[in-house]
Amino acid sequence: MKRVIVLFLHVVLIMLSGCGNPVKERRSPETGFIGLDHPVQESWKVRIALTENGVRRGVIEAGHGAEYRKNKSSEHHLDQGVRVDLFDINGHTTTTISAGKAVVHDNQDIEAEGNVIITSEGSTVIKTEYVKRTAKDKMIRSERFVTITRPGETIRGEGFETDQALRRYRIFRGSGESFIKQ
Repeated sequence: MKRVIVLFLHVVLIMLSGCGNPVKERRSPETGFIGLDHPVQESWKVRIALTENGVRRGVIEAGHGAEYRKNKSSEHHLDQGVRVDLFDINGHTTTTISAGKAVVHDNQDIEAEGNVIITSEGSTVIKTEYVKRTAKDKMIRSERFVTITRPGETIRGEGFETDQALRRYRIFRGSGESFIKQ
């Protein structure tokens, strides 16, 4: 009977020591089985900070996010209610983008699609199905149908570009309505 107990304790000790010493043994996660169309990580209730030279320039929130690696870069695919708040130099929100889903690239370019609504503090509202905000020049662009509404005017067109504060914009192939005070 003593041999069985000693043997059993020996097996338990081997099993416990088989976990390895976490301090001595630092291994990278095994990602060889992850295919091209599978995320390397997923998160829920995602919040991503956009920074420029250490200064916070925006915040992106979504209900779900997945990171995909392609070549040596990564993309964050967000869905379940995406909201992007872009800040001015003083840290105040100037523009908000909401969409069904978005992709955030390594260089902080953002592509949003699915019922995209862009609002500014100056009461401009832009509605479209797809936009791309480029981090390099801080411009928002789309080649899709767009409706821009400001107090007293509505402009529609096929494609547009604007600065991220929505102060200056260009409509391509546009039409619109304006109300003139008499």
